[in-house]
Amino acid sequence: MFEKTLNDLVTGIRSHKRDTALFISQNIAEIKTELQSPDFFVKANALSKLTFLQMMGYAMSWAAFAAVEVMSSPRFALKRVGYLAACQGLDQPDRSPVVLLTTNLLKKE
Repeated sequence: MFEKTLNDLVTGIRSHKRDTALFISQNIAEIKTELQSPDFFVKANALSKLTFLQMMGYAMSWAAFAAVEVMSSPRFALKRVGYLAACQGLDQPDRSPVVLLTTNLLKKE
């Protein structure tokens, strides 16, 4: 499976000026399948794209558990992506059960 990088996403959004919403919805569907992958690199790449889309105004609270999974990676570069996605993705931290997982993960490190 070939995954698009964040650069591919940004250049695709810039090149699809007329149908940006359709292009983004197709990419969100691809991101959802990438987040189901067991590979941490694929998940971190998907989370970085999703974090960019969240900064554009799209919701990413549905991917909070994937952010916690990437945070538990042994590689620091991947953990950094997971930490950023968790900070931006939790829109209601007082109601989310993922916050408890994040807290326990931080205590463990």
